[in-house]
Amino acid sequence: MKQVRYTTPAILIHWVMAVLIIVVWTIGTLAVDMPLGPDRIVSFSWHKWIGITILFLVLLRIVWRLTHPAPELHIVMPKWQERTMVFTHWALYILMFSIPVVGWLMSSAHGYTVNYFGLFELPDLVSKDKSLAEQLEDLHAFLADGLMILVGLHVLAALKHQFIDKDGLITRMSFCKSSNKKNAS
Repeated sequence: MKQVRYTTPAILIHWVMAVLIIVVWTIGTLAVDMPLGPDRIVSFSWHKWIGITILFLVLLRIVWRLTHPAPELHIVMPKWQERTMVFTHWALYILMFSIPVVGWLMSSAHGYTVNYFGLFELPDLVSKDKSLAEQLEDLHAFLADGLMILVGLHVLAALKHQFIDKDGLITRMSFCKSSNKKNAS
């Protein structure tokens, strides 16, 4: 029988990352507007810790994906939708990797060493440079907002497949096995 679902580890990584991405974006968005003080420092610490966790997870996810190919699509969709799906997935991977790296570069340029939950410090990637830090800050925010737009489109596409097309596509990344015969054919 052909594999129609992603592996359980791939599904778990997908959903953990989905939650972390929404949480880290929310914390970052709220922290920017906080007055300088302990709450802002704690918020940015959590933002960085979660961001580095996402970086580790996306690297793990890429390794997993390279060693465990995606299951074949068992539904028919227009070519433009298939191409859009492939492009969106590539863009999501690129952004999930680049946003934490840009954030790490930004912290280095601000002169703040990034530590990971107090367990270890990451090396500074660049020297302190206020102008570069400001540019990286703008880039980090732009990429993060772009990621959230793509995540929104990704969710809308999944919901379209689930509730309009009713093709069972969403079961590929679900913990629950579907009884939808259309998906297994």
